[in-house]
Amino acid sequence: MTGIVDAVCVVHTERDSGVRRVPRTAIDKRPVDGRVAVGRLGLGGDYVCDTEFHGGAFQAVYAYQRDEAQRWSDELGRPLGPGWFGENLHISGMLVTDAVIGERWHITGAEASDVLELEVTAPRVPCGTFGIWAAEKGWVKRFTERTDVGAYLRVNRTGTIAAGDSVTRVHVPEHGVTVREVFAGTDPERLRRLLAEHTDLAPNVTARVQRFIEQAEAQVHS
Repeated sequence: MTGIVDAVCVVHTERDSGVRRVPRTAIDKRPVDGRVAVGRLGLGGDYVCDTEFHGGAFQAVYAYQRDEAQRWSDELGRPLGPGWFGENLHISGMLVTDAVIGERWHITGAEASDVLELEVTAPRVPCGTFGIWAAEKGWVKRFTERTDVGAYLRVNRTGTIAAGDSVTRVHVPEHGVTVREVFAGTDPERLRRLLAEHTDLAPNVTARVQRFIEQAEAQVHS
């Protein structure tokens, strides 16, 4: 499966978050022109304010799928341009939320001599800051229930990226457990397989999966 990078987005303006724990947010990301350097911790010119729950090697890049964004735009009745979801990569032509944990993407462009390699690591978990940014009633609940949450990625091989680059899946783990499944947690047997077969999970994913499994076991024994 091959997709296209429709837009590369970085912080446009740092804003008040509206929450007390972390008063500033870098959620306002917008498209930039030209090739952007991608290092181990993300895109050049981009950053996060909430370093407790965002950023780091396992959440270096955040991708969102154009079709998922369009469904929200249609439902809300207003345009939601690239970067509105706080994503770095706005992608079309391939699955993002339904990508498999651990699958690897090669991103290449006609003007690039390097090949950027990204690895799917985790779902985005919506927070209060996102709800305030969206300015839609019950937004966090609605976004959670839809489960179109996008995917975080780790940078396995640094390089550059630009709008128009191709995205190619080069490896898909046999366990087959997707970002959406990790977020929703509705199939504990699938999650057990993920823990057994994927030895390099993001710590927050391991904790989330274990919590879902424990909840399922508690229900069986209640």
